[in-house]
Amino acid sequence: MITFNCMRNNPRFISHPLLKEGTIERRNYQIAIAEAAKKESLMVVLPTGLGKTTIALLVILDRLPRGKILFLAPTRPLVEQHSAFLKSVLKLDPVLIQTFTGTVLPDKRQKLWQEARIVVCTPQIIENDLLSHRINLRDVALLIFDECHRAVGNYSYVYIAEKYAEQAKQPLVLGMTASPGSEKEKIMEICNSLGVKRVESRTEYDPDVAPYVYRKDFEWRAVEVPAELKELKKMLEGVLEERMAELRHLGFIRRKRSREITKTEILELRRMIEAQLQNQKHADLYKALSLLAEVLKLKHAIELVETEGVFALRRYLDRLRNEALSKNGSKASKRLLKDGKFLDVMRAVSSYKGEHPKLSALIQILKEEIQARPNQRIIVFTNYRDTAEMILNSLSSIDNTPIKAVKFVGQASKADDRGLKQKEQVEIVNKFKEGFYNVLIATSVAEEGLDIPATDVVIFYEPIPSAIRSIQRKGRTARKKVGKIIVLIAKGTRDEAYYWLSRSKEREMRRRINELQTMELDEISSETNNNKGTDNSTQPTLTEIPKLKIFADTRETRSGVIRFLEKAGVCLKLKNLEVGDYVVSDRVCIERKTTSDFLESLVNRRRNLLEQIKRLKDEYEKPLLIIEGDSLYGNRDVHPNVVRAVMATIAIDYSVPILQTRDEADTASLIYMIAKREQISTPREVNPHGKKPTASLKAQQEYFISSLSNIGIVTTRNLLRRFKTIERLVSATKEELMEVDHVGEKTAEHIREVVSTEYGD
Repeated sequence: MITFNCMRNNPRFISHPLLKEGTIERRNYQIAIAEAAKKESLMVVLPTGLGKTTIALLVILDRLPRGKILFLAPTRPLVEQHSAFLKSVLKLDPVLIQTFTGTVLPDKRQKLWQEARIVVCTPQIIENDLLSHRINLRDVALLIFDECHRAVGNYSYVYIAEKYAEQAKQPLVLGMTASPGSEKEKIMEICNSLGVKRVESRTEYDPDVAPYVYRKDFEWRAVEVPAELKELKKMLEGVLEERMAELRHLGFIRRKRSREITKTEILELRRMIEAQLQNQKHADLYKALSLLAEVLKLKHAIELVETEGVFALRRYLDRLRNEALSKNGSKASKRLLKDGKFLDVMRAVSSYKGEHPKLSALIQILKEEIQARPNQRIIVFTNYRDTAEMILNSLSSIDNTPIKAVKFVGQASKADDRGLKQKEQVEIVNKFKEGFYNVLIATSVAEEGLDIPATDVVIFYEPIPSAIRSIQRKGRTARKKVGKIIVLIAKGTRDEAYYWLSRSKEREMRRRINELQTMELDEISSETNNNKGTDNSTQPTLTEIPKLKIFADTRETRSGVIRFLEKAGVCLKLKNLEVGDYVVSDRVCIERKTTSDFLESLVNRRRNLLEQIKRLKDEYEKPLLIIEGDSLYGNRDVHPNVVRAVMATIAIDYSVPILQTRDEADTASLIYMIAKREQISTPREVNPHGKKPTASLKAQQEYFISSLSNIGIVTTRNLLRRFKTIERLVSATKEELMEVDHVGEKTAEHIREVVSTEYGD
């Protein structure tokens, strides 16, 4: 066993042959947890800022002589942060510490995996490489899951942990999180999914932690909701009550007041009605679904006017209007826009000149804090991007202010709301650290994983009912000095309930963790298994036969179908398929749609189902459509006759068979049996490109270039437009290739490697 000694000249730091001197402060609680982590797989629950990554480092030092280290984190910025930390403190050649991102081509990753001692990456990349059999975890001596509370359901952590337990010679798991949740069942599910044998936890009140914790000053600022906003809320509640009265009349709810029914209850009622529609097509069921859709929209509007403000509400109503005016917009939006009372609300919101008093309270707080300490860093958390936009606009309009604010949101983009790419996120964080910005207006993307040690104040624009998110937000401050947390609360609104609910859940979480710390692995596993039951009906039963090969689209890794096929021993080849989702032979290509995907494609013209089917038919002799799941006729926005008409068109006009499956396991079993029939009964080549194109010379040229791995059709066309002929393209230099749009250094190197490397058996 490797022990950690104090440096001879400075007992404050840990000394180790692989550790750069003077880099890691000696903290007894970190060493104690690391010693426990060396002995058995465990989950560490530690408040943000108390050094979970340092604990991981100490375990890495012990396990590195035994094999490879795999360090997983859920986001690319967090991966790069961990990688930079390890390179800065370890006496290892940086080449031995590899960071895998989506920009590293699969074939190159396979080679780097063999050479690396430590690999830091997102779980999706490792999952894809495991499914494709490019790597295995046999020699991984330590597997670290950062933000391990994500290890539930279908998340990649669950699959990777399962494969690690199967493949590793000397498995050891370390899970790390600041907040695993307040429900005992969920905490136990995480433990069971990761295969951890023990939970180690510390709070800022524990005696061995207290010396390293800085005080957090809490305060909540209550604001009065003005009469005008209360009137808007009252108007919306009037519209909502009419829908609730109809639902009561239909017999679906009993409660008299809308405030008594929660969003969770509404969603559960909707699921129940959709299930009933499978057995009976009754008009009242369809009407109830429509009313529930309107209820959800109205309750969201009420929440916005209560806790966010008029700007956010106005943005939301504008989106509802655009949706209603769209040809394929939801029926719920269209019905609301025909309601005179709802139109009165929209007019009142449009003419309202003020804003929620939270905004002026926030601006005043920011001015006071920055005037008191000009070098402060402040994070303002809000639930909604529209609110973040409003706050930024308001701060930007103030003249001669020391407030230098920036919006920090996630990657997803909508028509009127552009997200931030990960590179942009990292750049903003760095500028915030450097002081270029002193106020970060952030949504939930800033709650997890950011390394911002100098944040002095965290402001909640609204309380949140989630213990996990609340703890993560609070952990952004008091990491290097005394910090402050301010919560804005609108009096008499759900803000008050959410504030007390999150505090209650945090206390419950600490209690549950303390309980689990006293439990042994056998108790955790047996109790979790008892909760799961022994139902194996969803597991595919597949006969052992010679190995099958199936090409699958990379996007299918989000489903469980790929995992079921891999467990059955299929040789999977993940590829960005131009057509279909699964190719099982030179003539059979399968398009898989869940019922929700299928119905969405009928109302969303951007996802033209018939165009996909036509391409499938053009490329393959035996195309097939699989529709997975129930509720095919239970969608409130798609009439059953529309569904039947489209299915008839696909089956008769396009001659594409349609097969229905229950779930992912059933789909995997069906695909497996089709592949077996194609490859074993009558052996056929598996060709992910389908028929050789004969329509035109242009199509053949595109086909030729797009057959290169990781070269999509858009990049193919850009290359051919630039070089005009394939002959000139394959003769181009790396620099010439990189002049083409969508062709980066990695892609250019890959093309040159393919066209210039000698062929070998």
